[in-house]
Amino acid sequence: MGLLDSVIGMVAGQNDPTGQGGGNHAALITAVVSMLNANGSGGGLNDLISRFEQGGLGSVIGSWVSTGQNLPISAEQLQSVLGSGQLAQIAAQLGLSHGEAADQLSQVLPQVVDHLTPDGQLPDTGVAGGMGDIGSLIGSLLRR
Repeated sequence: MGLLDSVIGMVAGQNDPTGQGGGNHAALITAVVSMLNANGSGGGLNDLISRFEQGGLGSVIGSWVSTGQNLPISAEQLQSVLGSGQLAQIAAQLGLSHGEAADQLSQVLPQVVDHLTPDGQLPDTGVAGGMGDIGSLIGSLLRR
């Protein structure tokens, strides 16, 4: 993850309109990218979509993939889809409680999935587990 670490370090000082602070927002995006990394334990974007569909929330993640308006997701819905293990890992990375991590993740995850699928299509599974240019992803999300 050398490239990811250097990009996070470069953008961590930028202003963040979400009010979370550049470093904290960067850490949250890093946790999401790690979760979606197909080479990691997250299983990639396809696995996340399957989990949402199995949890009855296929239309929610489908809205994030499509080119239309993103449907919101509550922290509780996200907890039910991700499960306590993965959420505990993200919470530990961020130094937050499960509830706080789920709340922040419910705000950022739709943006990340939307960014990864700009044309309403799942990305190729090439570079970075199909996540394309990680630097562009993180930079654009920190500017929102």
